[in-house]
This record gives sequence, structure tokens and C-alpha cells, in this order.
Amino acid sequence: MTQIYLQSSDEERKRLVERTRGGDMTVSNKEVAEAFAIDPHYDPYRIPLDKVDPSHPALFLNETFAPHFERLRAEDPVHYHEESMFGPYWSITKYKDCMYVDTHHDLFSSQQQKGGIALGGVPDREDQYALPMFIQEDPPKHDAQRKVVTPLFTPTQLSDLEPLIRERASHILDNLPRNEEFNWVRHVSVELTAQMLATLFDVPQEDRMKLIEWSDTIQNLGDPDAFDSPEEGFKVLFECLAYFQEYYEARKKQPPKFDLISMLAHDPSTNNMDPQELLGNIMLLIVGGNDTTRNSISGGVLALNQNPDQYQKLLQNPGLIPKMVPEIIRWQSPVAHMARTATQDTEIGGKQIKKNDRVVMWYISGNRDEEAIERANEFIIDRDNPRQHTAFGYGIHRCVGNRLAEMQLRVMWEEIMQRFPKLEVTGEPLGLASNFIHGIRDLPVTIRD
Repeated sequence: MTQIYLQSSDEERKRLVERTRGGDMTVSNKEVAEAFAIDPHYDPYRIPLDKVDPSHPALFLNETFAPHFERLRAEDPVHYHEESMFGPYWSITKYKDCMYVDTHHDLFSSQQQKGGIALGGVPDREDQYALPMFIQEDPPKHDAQRKVVTPLFTPTQLSDLEPLIRERASHILDNLPRNEEFNWVRHVSVELTAQMLATLFDVPQEDRMKLIEWSDTIQNLGDPDAFDSPEEGFKVLFECLAYFQEYYEARKKQPPKFDLISMLAHDPSTNNMDPQELLGNIMLLIVGGNDTTRNSISGGVLALNQNPDQYQKLLQNPGLIPKMVPEIIRWQSPVAHMARTATQDTEIGGKQIKKNDRVVMWYISGNRDEEAIERANEFIIDRDNPRQHTAFGYGIHRCVGNRLAEMQLRVMWEEIMQRFPKLEVTGEPLGLASNFIHGIRDLPVTIRD
């Protein structure tokens, strides 16, 4: 029988889970990593079903999560995990069940005070590490705050932004090295999204990489290679708060403008936020504007290289780009999961969910559900219905910037196809140790003359 955890005892792991779920931000990331160390290549079919747990970050870092979801979809699509490094939770792995949870916000709460939208959320947290944000609220507060920023993502606004995005994409691509390996993530994906974020917030372009640093920080809070403890990571996030608090207060005194900070500063629903809520909403907008687009731009290059028949199809017919864009987003699934908390006793797939149980929608698994998506485990750039995927969520929490993300990806590939005969992945990609953002940190690419 496969041993999942390599060296720690059940008691040691339980003690660490209790400390982290109790809100202790000083727990050493190294201590947690060692206590929950696994061989990420273990076979989930060789362990008892009740021990299958797809939430370990190492599975995502090493891209070995797929068999775990495959088994759960087939054998127990609504699966209770009594023990995990994030505490007990239910895995929802089928497309239709993810849709059900996402569209029943009356039964499944997103509130930060109940645990929020990600595994590891701490209920009833009211200290300086609490990050309330509108995606971690229920109606009516969620609706009122979300409404503040939606005007920036209307079709008219997106149409106005497209020439700027095209100009920037062209400039980035024209300045890439030829015949030498470089990191596509840093040179292209990060650069375009950073420039766009600075525009949406109306902050100086020279500060754009600060936005990326803060976005990366929120994903790396538990990474021992990045921070000794989550508390250390929050020191960086408090720098983000200080930066934006200055703009927030200044724009309250200025005439309203069409940027995210000004919109937050002038609307009654958001013009009097305390520091934690301001930081939470800023981080939501930064991560939301960065991670979907950034990881889809990188994920598309990787997917086409891993599926040369599809790359050839694209080279022969660049008109497939509009269909290819949502397929890239489905395939990459940049947001791997969203969590909820049951507000009452209920039922999913014949399983009894108790009030206050944590429920996790694995979007990355729903996007591989063969019962909902034909040939779901294949990357196909000319699907008949490419927008049938779970990557943006559903219901009231559907990604507010989904059309902007699609537009940036479309424009980028239109400009790529005008310039390069092919983008060749020439090294091993490096992923992100996160079960929330399915990310790529390094993608070695070479452009041949």
C-alpha cells in the first residue's frame, strides 16, 4: 500500500492543521512542508478511496493531480476528505455539481467570516490578517460592491481598450530575443498583464512590477522558498496596502475618473472601507486581473507545443483563434478551485452536506468531465462549443473580467501569428505550488529565425 506522507506522524500533522485553522500566522512554512511532505508521483489508484486527497500543492507543482480527479469523478464525485492539510472538506469534481454549488449562493456561502473562497480559509477571523473582499461576501453586500467595478468591463470599454492592448502586445513581441532561450512567462505573460493592471488602476507604469510582486505574494504565502511564515508574507502585502491607501484617499478628493481606485473611492458601497477590506478588494482585483490572463497566455504556448497537431491546425488557419482562446482557458483552468461553506444541511449527488461543512468546487476537474464536455481530456482548438467550461465560475460570482481576459489572449495570439512561424518550448516548465491558482512560473521558449 502506498504511503502518502513520507515522514510525519498523524499527531504532528493534526497539530499543525489545528494551529493554522486557528489562525496562527507564525507557523513555519518549512515545518508544514516537511510534515505534509509527499511523493507527488504516487499512484492514487493504489490507496484506499477515502485517502484520496487532490488538494496537496505538490500535486499542482508537479502536474500530477489529474489521476486523483479522474478517480474521484469516476468513483466518488462528491467526496468527503476527513483529513487534509487544510482541514476537512468536500470535493466536488463533476461539471454539473460545480454548477449547482456555484449557482446556489443561498446554500453555499462565500463569506470570509465563514471560511471564504479558498481552502485553508479561517472562519471568524477579525484580526489584521483578515482579507474581506466582495468575492468573499454574499448578497446584498457582494452585489453592491461588485457593481462598483463592472462598468470598467462593459463591451464598449473593452472595445476602447483593444487598440492599447494590441499596441503593447506588438511592442513586447517585437522586442523578444531570437534564437536564444528566454522565459516566456516573465518576458511576455507577466509584462502584458502588468501593463494592463497599471492602466486599470491608473498608477504609474514604472510601478507595474510591484503589482505582480503583490499578486505573487498572495499565492506564495505558504511557500517555504518564498517566506518563512505567512506572517512574513503579509509584511509585503501591508506594503501594498500603504501604496494603495494613499491613492484611495487622494482620489476621494479628486473628481471621479474611470479607473478602479477612483471607482472604489467614490461609490458609497466602497468609499469607507477599513484597511483590511481595502487591501482585500485591491488584492482581488490585482490577482483577478493578473492570474487568469497571465497563466492562459503561458498555458496556451505550452498546450500547443504539447499538441503539435493542434499547433499545425492553427498555423494553417489563424482564423481559429477566437475558438482557441476559450479552449486554452478551459485547458489551463487558471483558477483550480473555489470553496464555499454550507449555510444549512443540504444534499449534493446523494451525499448529505452538513451546515458549516466546507465544499470545494474543483473547476480544474469539472473541465475534464467527459460527461459534460466531449473529449474533455483532449486539447482541441476548433471545438463546436468552446465556452462550455467551468474556468470562470457561474452565478453571481462569475469572473467580472472574463471578457477582458479573453480579449487579451485573442489579441496576443493574433499578433503572435503575424510575427513568428512557431514558438518552441525548449525547456521544462516550472509550475506553481498552489491548489488555488494553476500557474506557470517559468516557460523556456526559443523563437527560431
